[in-house]
Amino acid sequence: MSGGRVWPLLVALLVACPHAASAQLFGEQPPPIPPAPVPEAPSGPAISLAPSSGPASMPSLPAPLTQAPAAAVPLTAPLPSLVTPAQGVLSLTARYGKDLPVINSGLIWRVYSDRPDETGAFKLMREDHGATPNIVLPPGGYVVYVSMGLVSAVRPVTLKPDTDRESFVLPAGGLRIEGRVGTSMIPSNQISFSIYKGSQFEGTERAPLVPSATAGDVLILPEGTYYIVSNYGDANSVVRSDIRVQASKLTDVTISHRAAVITLKLVSDKGGEALANTAWSVLTPGGDVIKESIGAFPRVILAEGEYRVIAKNEGKVFERGFDVVNGVDGEVEVVAH
Repeated sequence: MSGGRVWPLLVALLVACPHAASAQLFGEQPPPIPPAPVPEAPSGPAISLAPSSGPASMPSLPAPLTQAPAAAVPLTAPLPSLVTPAQGVLSLTARYGKDLPVINSGLIWRVYSDRPDETGAFKLMREDHGATPNIVLPPGGYVVYVSMGLVSAVRPVTLKPDTDRESFVLPAGGLRIEGRVGTSMIPSNQISFSIYKGSQFEGTERAPLVPSATAGDVLILPEGTYYIVSNYGDANSVVRSDIRVQASKLTDVTISHRAAVITLKLVSDKGGEALANTAWSVLTPGGDVIKESIGAFPRVILAEGEYRVIAKNEGKVFERGFDVVNGVDGEVEVVAH
């Protein structure tokens, strides 16, 4: 076979049987077949290895993966907190008594930590002025204080992640006082009341529970017995009264004074003009001084009874006796001669 025909025949054989041709031509055995197909590597973006136009261009390769320094990656990174810590609820109510109604107004609630801080004070955690508040707090120990007027109660509680219902007893009652002379009400700016615990007949000295109560105001007091010292004016019209305050009830007290308002005048002649710069002293028949003042028209509120008045003007002294009748206001003239 001539050389010109041998080459086309070799080419046809190589195309038809590439593996056989390779083995026969180069004396190698066929490559081994693995027991299972080899998985293909995941295909990534195509990488061009062809040089681009430019004197020193390099293939464009993906940036290498970089590992953060060990200090920047915590060994156990905390997961974000998605759950709110458990809370407890203090559900608070107060009653006038065990079998008496719930108090629906006038309450002040305060919840304190049961442990003092570094200054020794107990920290106020919550304050509420509602009648039946629900106070949300972390579980733990607390001290609950509730007050209504002059009545209060306190209790330690241990709060768990649940609702703790606490009911307090405040045996409180209301007291409202007014003063009268006859059928006329005494103006509130002319009368005052001091309230003491117990009875006036107990004979023990004590400080007033309420030093100066105003007429018409409602005072909230613990259930019990009290006595009232009522002062009409600032002289000798004083009345003492024992009273009883009951839980959940408003006690209205009317204190009657037997007194009158007296205006004093020093005149040169009967019915004349009052002399200024006059010093006055009002005395009992026994000589006890009831009231002293200076002026042309001093007004004094006196309990009914007999009195003597002394007027001093320009070094001269004048006096006279007079009577005070309950509810009859009037003038007392002293003639300067």
